[in-house]
Amino acid sequence: MSADGLDEIDYGILHLLQQNARATTPVDMADQLPVTDTTIRNRIERLEEKGVIEGYVPIIDYEAAGFPMRLQFSCTAATNKREEIAERVLELPNVVKVDEMLSARENIRALAVASTTEEVNDIAARLDELPLTIERESLLRKERIRPFNHFGEHVVPNE
Repeated sequence: MSADGLDEIDYGILHLLQQNARATTPVDMADQLPVTDTTIRNRIERLEEKGVIEGYVPIIDYEAAGFPMRLQFSCTAATNKREEIAERVLELPNVVKVDEMLSARENIRALAVASTTEEVNDIAARLDELPLTIERESLLRKERIRPFNHFGEHVVPNE
């Protein structure tokens, strides 16, 4: 086991879950890892209890769901209020993700989705009502996601 209490099997499980948590069962994982499906279930439960796995979130194609515009707002909030303001930003309609940055400027990054330019304007107006400054507003073209390769990629046989 490593210093953080995770071993190669745990990392293999994390790697497989990152690839497709919904379609990967413990039986499927046991075919690729040197343990039984019961062990996999127990390991997943332990990873959830330890907070390593916080949840299972689908990757949504917002354009296909009727929201063709994805916007990223880079904002600056007072550093002593950053956490509170980030929580308030996340509560706004159309905001789907908020990142807190460890910096004095542009320390809150919000991802929002919209179907019309009116919604874009509404999102910006709601952000303006909060105690922060919008530094930059970007329309995202494409997002690419992949599993973190240090989570057991070398443990799982190539597919």
